[in-house]
Amino acid sequence: MNTARRVTAAAALGLAALAAPSLLPSGPFAGAAFAAPEIAPDAETFMLDNGLQVVVVPDRRAPVVTHMVWYKVGSADEQPGKSGIAHFLEHLMFKGTKTHPEGVFSKTVADVGGEENAFTSNDYTAYFQRVAKERLPLVMEFEADRMANLVLTDEQVLPERQVVLEERSSRTDSEPSAQLGEAFDTALWVNHPYGVPVIGWRSEIEQLNRADAIAFYDRYYTPNNAVLVVAGDVEPAEVRALAEKTYGAVARRADPGPRVRPAAQQLPAERIVTLADARVAQPSTRLGWVVPSYTTAGPGEAEALDVLAEVLGGGAASRLYRRLVVDDGPAISAGAYYRGSSLDDGEMMLYGVPRDDLDVEALEAALAGVLTDVAANGVSEAEVERAKRSIIADAVYAQDSQSTLARIFGTALTTGGTVEDAQQWPSRIEAVTAADVQAAAKRLDPQRAVTGRLLTRAAPATAGGDGGAPAAPPQPTPSKS
Repeated sequence: MNTARRVTAAAALGLAALAAPSLLPSGPFAGAAFAAPEIAPDAETFMLDNGLQVVVVPDRRAPVVTHMVWYKVGSADEQPGKSGIAHFLEHLMFKGTKTHPEGVFSKTVADVGGEENAFTSNDYTAYFQRVAKERLPLVMEFEADRMANLVLTDEQVLPERQVVLEERSSRTDSEPSAQLGEAFDTALWVNHPYGVPVIGWRSEIEQLNRADAIAFYDRYYTPNNAVLVVAGDVEPAEVRALAEKTYGAVARRADPGPRVRPAAQQLPAERIVTLADARVAQPSTRLGWVVPSYTTAGPGEAEALDVLAEVLGGGAASRLYRRLVVDDGPAISAGAYYRGSSLDDGEMMLYGVPRDDLDVEALEAALAGVLTDVAANGVSEAEVERAKRSIIADAVYAQDSQSTLARIFGTALTTGGTVEDAQQWPSRIEAVTAADVQAAAKRLDPQRAVTGRLLTRAAPATAGGDGGAPAAPPQPTPSKS
């Protein structure tokens, strides 16, 4: 199982984050103005009587289908003191039902040559299978069964909790960069649950139990809180019939209610988070801001932030890379990204790795200087066109992946968007102007950024007098991650 930060790379409302190498100016978007293509224009959606939304994305290039169930619940919906329960339940969903005991679902998918997994984010939890098209009824029947009939015992729950703890040890507690990321998010997302790690805090994971998992399951794993996405070699009418037969038989058993969370607070104080560790081979730094997401932004604001991120940090032609790396600047790498596909606000990040003879503070000043220049003097039309065409090209080529097609719509529909929002996103990117990009840059005040510094330090001396290498991290218990 995987934990995912707010915006997956496949999110429809942030496809620039796919960051494939720039395909322009040559290629299908070379030249003057062009009509931005829709994403999966033949996608269809309908609602079952029990409230389950279904999206069908025809993709007939191969006789396979990707079947995904998305629940509108993630780590940001957890009760205080129960961090990690969304991800923990994701693990426990593989423990089986009375009809299909533990291991049967996974073995069946493997036996027919399919793939499966699941992932948890701040805003959603999703389960997916990729199988031959004739196996679609099979996986739909299995997934609908565990939507309603999960069976858990302490003998299953307690060992799986240890698996999650070992996953945290491996991926976070033993990784300085991940540790800094947690501290950085806590400083950035003041008063908001996005500051809590998706996997949860260790002390709270240790207290999770079967009753917590069942309560979370009963409240949120109901068809009226879910989205089914089927992408592949299928017809909408065929999927509708299968969905009504399988998922349509699952009764609503809860009404989770509106997803209301406290607002992130903007503090006037400078916030600098520093982590120094002997295991860090190369220092790095990041500057972050809370900004509107595609859900919370006004018209055109999120699209402008997406284009700004591309202008600043989208590859070798970007401002940060040219000025801070190519022109013998203070960095060996530099970039930017915008995470905009979230139910609440998003974030903008600038980052870099300094040259060996420079410290991170000099690099931070250089990063802020490039941003300040854009805010004060704007960007050229040529830069904006290059950025927009690169973003749209990445979106077009991303659709070569069937699972990405499914993720585009699943992410949009679980974070406040619609099918039409996802389909028409490229045309909204195309409408962004140089003035819009400059306005987006002006909202990023370097004095109000949260700074995260990852530094190296000498290892403490051992009793024998040598430098002493850090202890090897504990090995995780194998799981579906």
